[in-house]
Amino acid sequence: MAFELPPLPFSSNALADLGMSQETFEYHHGKHHNAYVTALNGFVEKDASLQGKSLEELIKLSYNDASKVAVFNNAGQILNHNQFWLSLSPKGGKIPGKLEAKIKEDFGSVEAFKEAFKQAGVTQFGSGWAWLVLSPEGKLKVTKTANAVTPLVTGEGKVLMVYDVWEHAYYIDFRNRRPDYISNFLDKIAHYEWAEEQLLKA
Repeated sequence: MAFELPPLPFSSNALADLGMSQETFEYHHGKHHNAYVTALNGFVEKDASLQGKSLEELIKLSYNDASKVAVFNNAGQILNHNQFWLSLSPKGGKIPGKLEAKIKEDFGSVEAFKEAFKQAGVTQFGSGWAWLVLSPEGKLKVTKTANAVTPLVTGEGKVLMVYDVWEHAYYIDFRNRRPDYISNFLDKIAHYEWAEEQLLKA
């Protein structure tokens, strides 16, 4: 069964007044994300050993396999983008109580958490992702990965939230001002309710 591009969980213009334009989503979701789906389906179609596997299974079996770099890159990017869209909300920016309590417990303060999360993205050289995860030890942790790498393969923890620092995520709206894009994410559009749901499930 072929992989499909999931719909955005909001309309493409829902964040336009919050710093992310409809044009950004038309390119980022409609073209970039869609291209990863199309490419992965092409690889799976040609290789019987890949068929019938879930996205997560493809990511795990192709990670660090030199013969399957393209499979990993496209599968990883699909998963990462799926999680990124869920990390955005037109009603974002508000941290609900249980997540806030856990943030204060593990980072000391909301401000310290936001600074750590921002620095992960600012200091990711080149393309990549910044993540809030629940570590195997049960602590909230901020981490970053390059290119298509995901915490699914690094073992750093369960994903609660992620933002994209590939240039195509922010260049239309913020040009080269990555720190401004990240601050806008943290303060206005981060879907902290979804992050709290993932925390409670874990």
